[in-house]
Amino acid sequence: FLLNCQWGPDEVWQHLPRDVQKGLIDKKARFYVINGYKVAADSGMGDRVNVVMQVCFFAISGVLPRDEAVEAIKDSIRKTYGKKGEEVVQQNFRAVDNTLANLHEVKVPASAASAIEMRPPVPAESPDFVKSVTGEIISGRGDGLPVSAFPDDGTFPSDTARWERRNIALEIPVWDPEICIQCGKCSMICPHATIRPKVFDEKQLKGAPATFKWTDARDKEWAGMKYALQVAPEDCTGCGICIEVCPVKNKKETRLKAINMAPQPPLRETEREHWEFFLRLPELDRTKIKVGSVRQQQVQRPLFEFSGACGGCGETPYLKLLSQLFGDRAIIANATGCSSIYGGNLPTTPWAINGEGRGPAWSNSLFEDNGEFGLGFRIAIDKQKEIACHLLRKMAGSIGENLARELIEANQKDEADIQEQRTRVQALKEKLRGTKTSDARALLAVADMLVKKSVWAVGGDGWAYDIGFGGLDHVFALGRNVNILVLDTEVYSNTGGQMSKATPRGAVAKFAAGGKAAAKKDLGLMAVNYGSVYVARVAMGARDEHTLRAFLEAEAFEGTS
Repeated sequence: FLLNCQWGPDEVWQHLPRDVQKGLIDKKARFYVINGYKVAADSGMGDRVNVVMQVCFFAISGVLPRDEAVEAIKDSIRKTYGKKGEEVVQQNFRAVDNTLANLHEVKVPASAASAIEMRPPVPAESPDFVKSVTGEIISGRGDGLPVSAFPDDGTFPSDTARWERRNIALEIPVWDPEICIQCGKCSMICPHATIRPKVFDEKQLKGAPATFKWTDARDKEWAGMKYALQVAPEDCTGCGICIEVCPVKNKKETRLKAINMAPQPPLRETEREHWEFFLRLPELDRTKIKVGSVRQQQVQRPLFEFSGACGGCGETPYLKLLSQLFGDRAIIANATGCSSIYGGNLPTTPWAINGEGRGPAWSNSLFEDNGEFGLGFRIAIDKQKEIACHLLRKMAGSIGENLARELIEANQKDEADIQEQRTRVQALKEKLRGTKTSDARALLAVADMLVKKSVWAVGGDGWAYDIGFGGLDHVFALGRNVNILVLDTEVYSNTGGQMSKATPRGAVAKFAAGGKAAAKKDLGLMAVNYGSVYVARVAMGARDEHTLRAFLEAEAFEGTS
């Protein structure tokens, strides 16, 4: 048993939970320990521990004689990283040598004496289904669940990633309210929605932990209100992207910014208390948020959070932004690929719901037909709305002429308009519930379609440029109101970095080891050629305001985007 942790061979045993100690004793396991992250950092490798752990495997397993294994690993390093320069090769060589010097065997005692118990897989306040089913699967005991434990139709609840609290970060960001300019960049770029701002009235601070950080809101439209930026300590992956994007430097100590990384374990309990209080603070009224400004828009609650995507993922911030802007009325068709794996993995899902129980409706079809899948959503929604409008005209006498007309002619251009339409739909439902006719039942079934739905087809370049392009072209040609979000990583990311038609000329990728010969396919230009498609190319890290504006314009455009 090999454990990568910060404790040495003389102290690690006392930090293990009792069940783990007992398991090692019962299995008569040999126990080894290494501080892999320290070895990597001391060797100049940052937090990359793959070489360190590979060396440990060969050193412990005896698959090859140790010297022979080390020589083979170094040969592989030179072949793999030789093109990156001798310095990178030597850093890896140092990691190999330092690993052997820091790998220690731990003497396993005869009995388990730890007072530490294994934490339950999900918190005590989790819903019953999460505790009885999701938690068991997370614990690796899912095969023991009876069929009767699962829903009859196989549906799993959404908004469950927030119960995992994986605690995988060695370091987490810490906010400095004294120098923060409240730009929202760190929140916007955060791949896992673990950094969030809120604006609130000072009276809401009643009952706040003594160490909870807040300051005056700087935006002139929020004069007199307070501002807090909080990190979810147990969900953060420690990627540090927020630090890179922060534009503010501490003038007294220039190595510091308005948000800085610090070791997670000493902060965990305090920041967990802060996070729980932060979540209890009320959300700002969405109709009062100026969504065209990143500073204000970022106070919108994300409905895509704590996914299983890699630390520092470049795709998830765009999905999070989509969920913030349109999530409570979004219907998402997701192509197979990275976004479908971290978006719909069993047993938890990062797609969340707001305080009113609304959130994105999400489904994943085949890799090759996601364009058609999303188009089908649009056609079905439009048809149901058409039926609803027909029934409203037919029943206007009993419903009320004014209500029927307002529902049909509603201008749903912004958040306030949509809230008004929801209020009208609720009034309609109240009237219909008192009516027993077949028309009333039919209208009640499609009434929600009178609120504008935001349809999105989401996937990577492997789908949009390659295998699903025919379907995508079909969507372009029909011009229906479908929004297409292509997460273009310029390779097949989910399958390991193979060349796609989005890979630029000369780029090295799998299946293009000597550099890709052909130019990158210009998907945007192909869409522009139709003359009826809204097209934008965005990069959040380069121009976040442009990215935000493009999302808003795409969704507002009454056609394909």
